[in-house]
Amino acid sequence: MSQGFFQSQQHIWAVVSAAILIVLFGCSIFFCFKRKLYACFRLPENQKGTLKAEQLMLKRYQLEQLQKATNNFSEDCLVGSGAFGNVYRGTFDGEETLAIKKAHTESYTSTEEFENEIRLLSKVKHRNLVSLVGFCQEAGRKGAKILVYEYVPNGSLLDYIMGRGGRSLTWRQRVTIAIGAAKGIAHLHEGSKPSIIHRDIKPSNILVGENFEAKVSDFGLVKSGPSGDQSHVSSQIKGTPGYLDPAYCSSLHLTSFTDVYSYGVILLQLVAARPVVEKSRGHPNFHIIDWARPSLERGSIDEIIDANLLMEQCNMEMMLKMGQHGLKCVAKVPRERPTMTQVWQELEAALFSAENIIYKQPSNGSLKLASLSIGSMGHRNHQPKQVDYSQSSVSIDGIRLQRFHMDIDHLSFGSANLRCLDAYSISIEDDSYDLTGTSEETTTSGNEEFRLTYNIS
Repeated sequence: MSQGFFQSQQHIWAVVSAAILIVLFGCSIFFCFKRKLYACFRLPENQKGTLKAEQLMLKRYQLEQLQKATNNFSEDCLVGSGAFGNVYRGTFDGEETLAIKKAHTESYTSTEEFENEIRLLSKVKHRNLVSLVGFCQEAGRKGAKILVYEYVPNGSLLDYIMGRGGRSLTWRQRVTIAIGAAKGIAHLHEGSKPSIIHRDIKPSNILVGENFEAKVSDFGLVKSGPSGDQSHVSSQIKGTPGYLDPAYCSSLHLTSFTDVYSYGVILLQLVAARPVVEKSRGHPNFHIIDWARPSLERGSIDEIIDANLLMEQCNMEMMLKMGQHGLKCVAKVPRERPTMTQVWQELEAALFSAENIIYKQPSNGSLKLASLSIGSMGHRNHQPKQVDYSQSSVSIDGIRLQRFHMDIDHLSFGSANLRCLDAYSISIEDDSYDLTGTSEETTTSGNEEFRLTYNIS
């Protein structure tokens, strides 16, 4: 009986062992089949995620491509660095140059955040906004997340405001950059659906193009704007000290007027070429708004204007208007500030008026009379004659006039025969010339000699 029991136990163990072997064999086959099946149908590593580059009209880059274009993200290719990431100049195939922004590992809290930013920026197209060209996305939270933008060659506005490398801007270039930046920001606010709030408008984020046009960049803190008159309530304030809207900091309500405030600070810097916060002994942490406001309210632009502008021809009235617009943008109550569209329209209208005045004032304080358009003088039934301005003198109705420069503060026309020039507040004191022959008069004012020659035929 004991022998039969022993044989029965052996038989049971043999069956159990065989079953275990069969199960293990089956599991191994199952897992091998599953791995092969997954390998066949899974997306390549660089195409993971829900982003579809073709639908977004963007290019998807391989990490290897960007490493080659930047010499493995070398210091020689580094053109900018910030809290969000580093920006490198990348050259592709020896021809195309692009800006490659490699985010820090901690810049994105999730893959979804990175993808949402790409979807948002892919919709933004405007000549005054830096265009997103493509992206590179690796799997996992710590995988590389890189944005590829168009490359803007002339650096940032901050370089010019601070005078780095001896850089400076003419008054017209400053106004043109201010208008372009305002148009770009206005497009984010009003031309995008949903609207976009930049949240980090500052000179280093306004790039200068080949023709000195402005291009707003660095959309690392962009946020979809609220609809209508509503505002976002933010639990975390983001931005750059000095350009942050105090109303946003105190209420945590984020609106498009938050960007308007930051832009207003930039307008003041364009006029004065001064740091946003002065850290001198006498005035520690003296903000440019507090420093510039008294002079601008008095209309004394000469007290705060960049000294470089005093060394060349400058439209002081235009600079004053730009500074006063800056004060409007930084109004304490957000709803009292203008919209970005209103800002660029008013600046553009002021620039148009400045460029179309008859006389422009050079740096020596004298005015240049470029040409005169005079009708018949003392003759009736005569048609106006064509004047050749390419010569040093002109002949109008038989009277030969020599071109000249004049200072209107010291000269006046006393002759009734030259009253047609009174509309320009310019006249020359001479009331005793002989119309039967040729007369020549020379008047000296300061260091300049002005000659009027008339020949009656």
